[in-house]
Amino acid sequence: MIKHVTKSTYEAEVLKSSVPVVVDFWAAWCGPCRMQGTILEQLDKEISADQAKIVKVNVDEEGELAGTFGVQSIPTLLFYKDGKVVNKAVGVRDAAALKKTLGI
Repeated sequence: MIKHVTKSTYEAEVLKSSVPVVVDFWAAWCGPCRMQGTILEQLDKEISADQAKIVKVNVDEEGELAGTFGVQSIPTLLFYKDGKVVNKAVGVRDAAALKKTLGI
């Protein structure tokens, strides 16, 4: 299940995660974000909890958090491993590209 994270939950959910994490910075009014969201929801059903997890950050509600990570365009995906950003993608990515980036 995809969780929505905030500034207060980001450290626990992302930085201290024992599995790789995809962070989706998005907004409800963003058409490409909705497309990416559908792809991420499908991917979330295909991967197991010990492979990776997917979380979302609403940039309208968490502008400070988005600014901390230099998010200027959405959707932006940050890929974390061991608490560090290992890859970044701006724009819609298909499931195959996401799996490749995650090494799944």
